[in-house]
Amino acid sequence: MLGKKLVTAQKRGETRALCLGLGMVACSMMMYFFIGITIVPFYTKSVWTTETVCKVLKANIKDKVFCPNSEGSEDEEIFPYPCLQVWVNLTASGQEVMLYQTEDTLERNPKCSYVPDKLENSKEVKARIETIASNFKKYQTFPCYYDPGGTQTNVILSRLYPAKGLLFAFLWPTLMFTGGCLIIVLVKISQYVSVLSAWQ
Repeated sequence: MLGKKLVTAQKRGETRALCLGLGMVACSMMMYFFIGITIVPFYTKSVWTTETVCKVLKANIKDKVFCPNSEGSEDEEIFPYPCLQVWVNLTASGQEVMLYQTEDTLERNPKCSYVPDKLENSKEVKARIETIASNFKKYQTFPCYYDPGGTQTNVILSRLYPAKGLLFAFLWPTLMFTGGCLIIVLVKISQYVSVLSAWQ
């Protein structure tokens, strides 16, 4: 009687472990799919792939401009802010080009190097942009990214999704997938050993 209870409990434990392993594998596949349709296209679409050194030539704050948003956005989402323009010397080619914060900055407003998020306090936005401008004047040499193909003559300060960030995004689903597969393999080995022991 006790032996039957132990066998039943073992089978229940194996079933739960197997379901856990299958669930982990399924969740990791969903995470792979989500990353594949969100992050990977932005990474592959970016042409600023080569890192070089940029030297600041001038950093000026122009008059206030309006932040142009994507089509279909409401008018109240458009807000004025000081336009920071940073021009740098690209050491790879020696050209004088304009610097943008990320790829998204160029799409949102190609006239400004930095586009702030919408903030209710305009003084805070102005203070932040002035701080960024002073930092560029203080640290005049820094790494930046340019397009080796020449389709984009400007440069960006940082990529939205660098290679390290992409690898980090794939790390967690990979660990989950590996753990799920390991659990399934261990359950199958346990079942095989149990059947072999019973047969002997």
